[in-house]
Amino acid sequence: MMRVAVAMLPEVRELLAEDPSQISALLEEIHDEDLADLLGMLEEHEAALILKTLKPEDAAPIFERLDDDQQEALVEELGLEQAASIVSEMAADERTDLIEGLPEKVGDDLLESLEKVDPEAAAEVEALAKWPEDSAGGLMTTDYVSAPPTITVAETIQRIREESSDAETIYYVYVLNDKHHLLGVVSLRDLLLATPTDKLADVMTENIFAVSPETDQEEVARTMAKYDFAALPVVGPDKLLLGVITVDDVMDVLTQEQTEDMQRLAAVAPIEDGYFQTGFWTFFQKRAPWLAALLVSEFLTGAALRHYDELIEAVSKLSYYVPMLISAGGNTGSQSSSLIIRGLAVGDVKPGDWKRVIVREIGQGFVLGLLLAVIGSMRVLLWGDGLHLMLTIGFTLLGIVVVGCIVGSVLPLLLRRVGLDPATSSTPFVATLIDVFGILVYMNVAKLFLAELLAQSAARPH
Repeated sequence: MMRVAVAMLPEVRELLAEDPSQISALLEEIHDEDLADLLGMLEEHEAALILKTLKPEDAAPIFERLDDDQQEALVEELGLEQAASIVSEMAADERTDLIEGLPEKVGDDLLESLEKVDPEAAAEVEALAKWPEDSAGGLMTTDYVSAPPTITVAETIQRIREESSDAETIYYVYVLNDKHHLLGVVSLRDLLLATPTDKLADVMTENIFAVSPETDQEEVARTMAKYDFAALPVVGPDKLLLGVITVDDVMDVLTQEQTEDMQRLAAVAPIEDGYFQTGFWTFFQKRAPWLAALLVSEFLTGAALRHYDELIEAVSKLSYYVPMLISAGGNTGSQSSSLIIRGLAVGDVKPGDWKRVIVREIGQGFVLGLLLAVIGSMRVLLWGDGLHLMLTIGFTLLGIVVVGCIVGSVLPLLLRRVGLDPATSSTPFVATLIDVFGILVYMNVAKLFLAELLAQSAARPH
């Protein structure tokens, strides 16, 4: 992934030491992503020197691909005036994210410098910054191509040529009236296939799919993925066009949300930075509370076992099978939980589907439970622990697996219903909860099938 940057590093450092003016010629044909990797390998003063040798419009796409920490360090290394000239060339949404991500004092100073360099760019930042980061308003950009409905297709194509360098996407042209209200949208494909003299009003699509600025970013991502949109307009009251969301921003959202869900499923609080960029004590703070909570919740399992001390003492072989049984229940619940969390994330499952989900999971639990019951019962026979214990283990496995499927599927739906992230019902929590239910099922089934042995044990003198 970083081979280009690694290969170029020695030559770049040599040029920085001997003739920095030649750097721009060397980097001219290299992709911006590879250049961002290269800057990440250099010392801060070296990276700043490279950015200074480039034109602001060439430096901006590299700068916006850097990590937050690198951007912050380079803003200080470049100086506010030099940084502002680069930031002014960034996409409006990337520019806003940068300034909002900086420490408050640094961000305010950079915005003040930006107002001097490019007042329009500074105004865009202030307009976008008022929306929550995880909303459609926080994702949108104001860099798009728009046109009135009265111009021709040929004039629209010419407008695209003129504005392409500043627009984040040119695949859609947004048709606006003089009050900036969205009347329609026309794709680049439609423009190329239309007659050059046709009016834009005759070519545009009036049935527009748009979102409000308050729409959650996950809903935006699902909508764009479902309809294969390359961009999605964000509108306010009376279809006032506020901005557009492009597919590259949605990819970032999907990656971010998937990362957070994976971390929550492992009972780790969401971590924004990479593994090696995250400090030791940050990891401790993200992991320790969840581990402590899980440990405390396991006290319930111990309490359930202690409640049945006499039963376990009377039939000591019951304890041999506890790990197998609670493992089967925990694994089954974790499977169901993961499937439902994924279904909720992609929109296949909704909280209102709970009845269908329960029926389906009971069926799955019964069939899976029968399979595991047969396997578990065979194990009891091989150990020679008798028919009564074999029936106990078989029926317990069936019951635990059914309970695991129900709990694992219902818990994410319940959390979504009350407005919490379903991934909070992480695998360890589901497993812990089912451990308790599993012990209760096991001991009560044992009382039923081992009643004769228990009676004999009670009759013996102690």
